[in-house]
Amino acid sequence: MSESISTKRLFAQSVTRDNFRSYGQVISASVDGKSFDDEDARLNLQNGIPRFYIMRLHEKGRKFGKITRHVECTQCLGSLDGKDWLMAVAPPGDRDKPSLEDIVAFRIPGSCFIKLDVGTWHAGPYFDADFVDFYNLELSDTNVVDHFSFDLVKSYNLEFEIV
Repeated sequence: MSESISTKRLFAQSVTRDNFRSYGQVISASVDGKSFDDEDARLNLQNGIPRFYIMRLHEKGRKFGKITRHVECTQCLGSLDGKDWLMAVAPPGDRDKPSLEDIVAFRIPGSCFIKLDVGTWHAGPYFDADFVDFYNLELSDTNVVDHFSFDLVKSYNLEFEIV
């Protein structure tokens, strides 16, 4: 007989520059002509051809049983049309799996985007709408050669739900 999958609830906190610092950056609008500074995304895209595209995601809900990281590049994500969305993250590290206690969730407003640091574990984007369009900046082959997932269900019989 198989065990039932346990669900752990993650309470989404509103994202800020300070509370997201361990995972990457939050980038908000700035005036045109402003000089480059610490409020701008620090990108690492030198290991391949950058790819900037719009991805349409359908009916994602709020549950996940896998978490992923990219070790060759940073990744930037933001929603179009000003829609709020959710993301679960854990800090980058040398281990091949994240610490369960380190997984947290954020509510991200449609007025900004996030840059994930190299190696940041992430699950999402998640949302309640039928679909949301997201812009995505990563490498052209990120999802082929730099997509390392850890299966929480297989390893721990556990999934997370963002509330």
